[in-house]
Amino acid sequence: MQCLSSSDSEVRNLKITISYSGRDLHGWQIQKNALTVQECFQNALEEVIGCVPDIKGCSRTDTGVHANMYVISMKTEHRITCERLKAALNRYLPLSIVVLDIVEESDDFHARYSCKGKRYVYKILNREVRDPFSDGYALHYRYNIDVDMLNNAAQDYVGTHDFTSFCTLDKREKGDFTRTVKSFSVWREGDFVYMSVEADGFLYNMVRIMVGTLLKIQQGKLAPDSISDIIKAENRKEAGPTAPACGLYLDQVYY
Repeated sequence: MQCLSSSDSEVRNLKITISYSGRDLHGWQIQKNALTVQECFQNALEEVIGCVPDIKGCSRTDTGVHANMYVISMKTEHRITCERLKAALNRYLPLSIVVLDIVEESDDFHARYSCKGKRYVYKILNREVRDPFSDGYALHYRYNIDVDMLNNAAQDYVGTHDFTSFCTLDKREKGDFTRTVKSFSVWREGDFVYMSVEADGFLYNMVRIMVGTLLKIQQGKLAPDSISDIIKAENRKEAGPTAPACGLYLDQVYY
């Protein structure tokens, strides 16, 4: 049920920070025949406040992608306090989604358009034998990864570039493909290798293609110094494959 507006009611703009496992969900945006984060969240809202306000998400996440931090903005006339709303939503949300924080923001705050940058982390289980407890939460890569080599190679991503070569082209991507990558780092913690990238914005599948390109360098199918030339080519065919969604986490959203 949609929320009704009354002229004498004060509208509040809420910033809602959530975290979720995307393993069994089909991304953020509502779909006709698949369960998504947005649908779960709207269902919980209807249980709590009796209607579904217009909500905005900070990013389009794909099927199987996770979020350590995801931000929603929502305008509502309901007077429930932020703390009570947080507790109530967590009661009705599935265990794969949790509300971390709710605060009131200025009227012009928008989860997507107010965002100044994001950080993604890609997680790889790097050992010969797979781990059942990492299934759906990390890419299993059985061959040794040289993190120093890949970290050095990844520095060519840093800077302001046209990232056409690192984008899956579809109807969602139009216009300027220039983005500024502020940092990219690769490191190991035990059996896990992590790749972290921070930028002012990301194109469709950009991080997963960056990761796939680095793994192709690891395999010796691309030279360690090839990233600059791939960027200049502005051709998706020059880059590596799109890494699976299971290892990708939206880690931080900056405002």
